[in-house]
Amino acid sequence: MDRVKFIEQIAKQYRIHGVCGLLGPRQVGKTTLARLFAQQFISTHFIDLENSVDLERVDQNPMLVLSSIKSDLIVIDEVQYRPNLFPLLRVLVDRVQSKQKILVLGSASRDLLQQSSESLAGRIGYIELFPFSVAEAQNVQQLWLRGGFPLSFLAETEDDSYSWRYAYISTFMERDIPALGFDVTPAQMRRLWLMLTHYHGGLLNVSELGKSLMLTDYLVRKYIDILAGTFMVRLLQPWFENISKRQVKAPKIYIRDSGLLHVLLNVHDWNALYTHPKLGASWEGFALEEIIKYYQVQSDECYFWRTQDGAELDLLIIKNGKRLGFEFKYADAPKITKSMHIVLQSLNLDHLYVVHPHEHDYPVAEKITAKSLRSFMNQSQPL
Repeated sequence: MDRVKFIEQIAKQYRIHGVCGLLGPRQVGKTTLARLFAQQFISTHFIDLENSVDLERVDQNPMLVLSSIKSDLIVIDEVQYRPNLFPLLRVLVDRVQSKQKILVLGSASRDLLQQSSESLAGRIGYIELFPFSVAEAQNVQQLWLRGGFPLSFLAETEDDSYSWRYAYISTFMERDIPALGFDVTPAQMRRLWLMLTHYHGGLLNVSELGKSLMLTDYLVRKYIDILAGTFMVRLLQPWFENISKRQVKAPKIYIRDSGLLHVLLNVHDWNALYTHPKLGASWEGFALEEIIKYYQVQSDECYFWRTQDGAELDLLIIKNGKRLGFEFKYADAPKITKSMHIVLQSLNLDHLYVVHPHEHDYPVAEKITAKSLRSFMNQSQPL
């Protein structure tokens, strides 16, 4: 699968910074991408912190090990296991006339790698590597059902894909979460994750979750923050507009990869998905992630909006001085609603798109267009 745009983004970061952080969930292809990027260098040194030999060498004398590497590019994989390396990387990149580049790969977000922002301020640029997108995969239905993790999407059969995702979830809870230093039992995390499938695409109610799981609100928030920080769930924050309407203040929550959602819902194939009561919510979460990838927006550039009297917008993107609204409808021919007119006027949108799973596009009203997900990907310039 061609992921040239990410190679270009890494090269762009190195025009500004000495260190690039490539972040994304496990098994999304960070190491493969790093090896492709490394082909343009004369010499590259890889350090894998999941490899016991590399880990032991780094733990014994990290500064000696790092400073002795003379390669043009140093790649440090799974850096979240040793965030204490970041102060040492600052020393390396600050060396006079140093042209050495450092690429760190991590399966945790910037929020979970706080030491990197403290120790490498002004010296590191971040890129989030997503699972496959519609633009890369082309097959919308298969991508929606299987999700975008490469080994899931490219599996030979639906059973193989489902088995890979099931094992991924188990490994994530039993090994990855404890390895990051979090004291959460796999049973607690599984129960929480299963409960979150019922909230997928809806408002997060921490107190209700806590009562169902017999956990304190503090622990529920902590566990959800872990899932968000490891790219498993998305917390979409509400947008507040200075209007007279009472607006919803709780965030919405989504399981970011549709393939993982479908395993948690016990959806094995397309027939099971098509008849499942969460079909509409599944489409909303899948299409929302694709639009966020397409427009390359950060968390502080995307929101949802809802009022207490029922007006709502699934996704609001505010970027480059524009306001774009998105509604996600699993319908053959989405129609205009009263809520759409309220949203368009109240939020002063430049345009409102109703994103559906079929192939045709058509105007619904002034500044409102029904548009297929694939047609967004055929546009060369998002904004």
